[in-house]
Amino acid sequence: MKVVIAEKPDQAMKLAAPFSFRKRDGYIEVGKCELFPNGAYFTWAVGHICELLSPEEYDKAWKRWTLEALPLIPDKFQYKVTKSKTKQFFMIRDLVKRPEVKEIIHAGDAGREGELIIRTILQTARISKPMKRLWISSLTENAVREGFRNLLGEKDTRNLYFEAYSRACADWLIGMNASRVYTILLKQRGISDVFSAGRVQTPTLALVVKREKEIESFVSKPFWEVVATFSMNGKEYEGKWHKDGESRLENPELAQKIAAFCCEKNAEITEAQTERKEFQPPQLFNLSALQATANRAFKFSPKKTLDLAQSLYTKGYISYPRSDSSFVTKEEASNFSDILEKLSQQNAYKSYFPTPVASILQNKRYVNEKKVTDHYAVIPTEQVPDVVKLSGDEQKIYDLIAKRLIAAHYKAAIFDYTTITTLVDGRATFLSKGKQQIQEGWRKVLFSEGTKDEDDEKLLPSLQNGEKGQVCDVQVKEGKTQPPKRYTEGQLITLMKTAGRHLDNEELEKVLMKTEGLGTEATRAGIITMLKDRKYIEVTKNQVYATDKGKVLIEAIGNKILASPEMTAKWEQRLAEIGEGNASAASFMEQVKKLSAKIIEDAVQMSAQWTFSGIDTGAIEQTKSKASFGKKVGSCKLCGENVVDKGDFYGCSHYAKTKCSFTVSKKILGKKLSVTNVKKLLETGRTDVIKGFKKSEKTFDARLEWKDNKIQFLFDK
Repeated sequence: MKVVIAEKPDQAMKLAAPFSFRKRDGYIEVGKCELFPNGAYFTWAVGHICELLSPEEYDKAWKRWTLEALPLIPDKFQYKVTKSKTKQFFMIRDLVKRPEVKEIIHAGDAGREGELIIRTILQTARISKPMKRLWISSLTENAVREGFRNLLGEKDTRNLYFEAYSRACADWLIGMNASRVYTILLKQRGISDVFSAGRVQTPTLALVVKREKEIESFVSKPFWEVVATFSMNGKEYEGKWHKDGESRLENPELAQKIAAFCCEKNAEITEAQTERKEFQPPQLFNLSALQATANRAFKFSPKKTLDLAQSLYTKGYISYPRSDSSFVTKEEASNFSDILEKLSQQNAYKSYFPTPVASILQNKRYVNEKKVTDHYAVIPTEQVPDVVKLSGDEQKIYDLIAKRLIAAHYKAAIFDYTTITTLVDGRATFLSKGKQQIQEGWRKVLFSEGTKDEDDEKLLPSLQNGEKGQVCDVQVKEGKTQPPKRYTEGQLITLMKTAGRHLDNEELEKVLMKTEGLGTEATRAGIITMLKDRKYIEVTKNQVYATDKGKVLIEAIGNKILASPEMTAKWEQRLAEIGEGNASAASFMEQVKKLSAKIIEDAVQMSAQWTFSGIDTGAIEQTKSKASFGKKVGSCKLCGENVVDKGDFYGCSHYAKTKCSFTVSKKILGKKLSVTNVKKLLETGRTDVIKGFKKSEKTFDARLEWKDNKIQFLFDK
């Protein structure tokens, strides 16, 4: 008899579904059949059932947070059973230990984390029975049966376990040591919060803080442009004044002079150039590309997209979502005709069929065995659902994935890009740019994917070199230089994947398949969620902002190695080499131990130079903020009674008796107010300058002032 161990209960049910079975308490019993001649028990983990020991479980002296105890480096890493998951751990252990059980089938997710989850359970339970590995990329009945017929040997995926185990231990070493040293040193500076730091989360935060600084330091400057409307034989178009490749003028008087000179003057087209460009259909999705696209189209967070994709995978509708590949093998591509036939029966997709391209089996843009890593691209399976019966958000994700596959069976989109040079009165040069769609191609399918054209060229009339006409209107338009834009969550995912070197360019995906990045496809969404949970970043209207707490940590670390995307990216590459059997896990861990000591040394050295100028350190939310509830902060501006902490705001203590309405919110326009500033407001009528108020996509600095019986913004001249 065999025991099959899945990663989650719903996956165990899917794996047992093709066979005759009975549900039991904590497992499923499958009867005798062709694939299981003696029957089988199907059971499951509940995610990570086992976790690494905490520092004090290695050494009681490590319970106290002191600089003297650092670095924390256990002699040997050990796992324990998570208390809340003890029942299922013993269920798995007892099933596997039954005398009739002769073999274990490891059926965790076909990836590094799945490898780690199941193996740590078996090691913690001290199980050493023979093991095989189920490795499948979809949970359809055909895929499940085929997977059980072609089980891998235990050795085939052992290196992936070494990779995942090395990653977990490295994250423990860096996380525990970095978090403690910065928390201790910052507390010495009066900032009494817990500062979590980590191998992946901190370089990711550094990218966000860097962009925040670029925006804060940006000084907007006005500029003026001269825009003329030309009439050539009844054909009208606009052009923008240019000189030496520049259209913006810093002098408004000069702009007005150019406009006055051009008014009603003769004009001639001196150059008309047209360039034809072809745009191939986008590649199939990997997880990062899916998350970026869903964020752009629907403002879904990366975690939400992953959760929805995981749900669709568990139901058997799409392939394994945590894939880093945009390619499929010929074996998968041979099933596309069947999948497309089923999609064509859906009302949502009927209009896209028949597809112009019957097969992409020979197209290396999509089908390339050498570019398929552990898993192939995220695609629909042959188990096509009735799309309208999916939940609204599941429907959106499935629609993206299905349309990508359909679009791959369309021809290129073709545009003509035209550049017109117009000379006014032989002296002033104007440029006009436009485009014309020659062939719609795959854009017919993906026009609603949330993608936007990179350019904003308008459609130009048919114009020829040498045509003559005149200026029928000319205007001076004023504008302002704009600061860099904040990242969206989708862009941050892409930025992590490319270690900050590229942003939002899916065409580079095939080039970057082997490029090091921050985290993995499976972990990036979790890292962004962690940064939000730990109050390092905030997401407002899909824009990612760095908080004061996030700025303090990155300012404290400075340019040291902990905040370096390149360093972490190289680590990911080394971990991948361990998974491929081309690098030593032991050697890697020795490097991590040395790095832990270096991080502590860097922190202590940098702490002597910390100033945190321009950062409102008092606004950092304290870990024990609940203890301040009901505490007096000053006197009421309306009635003179006490103003006390009421949780989300400060309010008059006599509200119940007199209905005094005086309140001060703890957060105004996205900015947390420090207790110090609230006290100053109540005592003197105004706060210090507070940086980083957010309105729409803009930020500004101001004081808060009590005036005319209300709190107002006060701007310093």
